[in-house]
Parts: sequence; structure tokens; C-alpha cells
Amino acid sequence: MVKALAALIVGLCLTFPAVAAQTKADAKKPVRPVWSELTPAQQKVLAPLEPEWNGLDATRRKKWVTIADRYPKMKPDEQQRLQKRMADWVKLTPEQRKAAREKYQTVQKLSPEKRREVAAQWQRYQRSLAQQPYFSPSDPPAPPDPQAADPATATAAPSPPKPPGTATAGTPEAAAQ
Repeated sequence: MVKALAALIVGLCLTFPAVAAQTKADAKKPVRPVWSELTPAQQKVLAPLEPEWNGLDATRRKKWVTIADRYPKMKPDEQQRLQKRMADWVKLTPEQRKAAREKYQTVQKLSPEKRREVAAQWQRYQRSLAQQPYFSPSDPPAPPDPQAADPATATAAPSPPKPPGTATAGTPEAAAQ
């Protein structure tokens, strides 16, 4: 029994350094494919991701290569949407990307009915945004309301308070003086 336990310990001691060395060797290998290994067509499709390419892990690179290979078969509107989404994705911070991935995973776990409900809510939200005017901080101020300028419909604006001791003709203060 003692000999078996000693043999097991010696075996484990010899195995772990070999596994650790293999892990270090794998960590030194460059993640494939590198940008220069992509075809010109793939590079053209994935151009928005070029600055980020070296930071992507192997799984994400393979996913993007698969998408680039499907790209020529996509409809033009799908191609445009993909290009826009890639450009938008590159602009996100790592925290925003993580949050987007988490939200996507959460939605994927929902039942089909719940996903349809979420999609309907999103479309209603998008329509409401489209109906609202967009104001940028650099936009000039809105012009005055034309109805407010019409004396027939305009209401008298309250006058600012007067400093003490000043009286205007026709006021009780003026009569007292």
C-alpha cells in the first residue's frame, strides 16, 4: 500500500512539470490566423476589425473568418448591416463589449415567446426614437414659438420684481408717495 502511494506521488510529480511546460509552450504560440494569413477578400470584409485583430482570441478569430467566408452569399442589406455593426463594435470599450456579450447570452437563454416579446419591445423603442427629434448640444436654440408672438394668443409674462423703493405710476406704491 505504501509503495503504491509512493509510486502515485512520484508519478504525479513527474507529470505536472510536463503539463506545465506544455501549457507554457502553447501560450507562446501565436494565435492563428494572423491578419497576413487571411485572404484579400477576408481582409476586405474584416477591415474594421484589423486594429483589434491581434487582441482577439482564436475562437473569435475563427468566428469572424467564418462570417467573412459567408459574406459574399449575404444580401446587400445584410452586408451593410454587418459592416456597420463591426464598425460600431470596434468603437466600444472592453466594458461595453462585455456588457453586450452578457446581454446577448441572457437573451439567448430566454424562451422563444420571451425573445419575441423582447424583440417587439426593442422595435417599439426604435420607432419611438425615430419619431423624436434629435438635438445635439451644438444645435442652435429653437426659434421662438410663433403663437407666443401673436398678441391675441399671448399671455402676459410676469414682470420681474422691482427693487424696493421704486414706484411706477398707477401702482399703490406710487399713490402713497
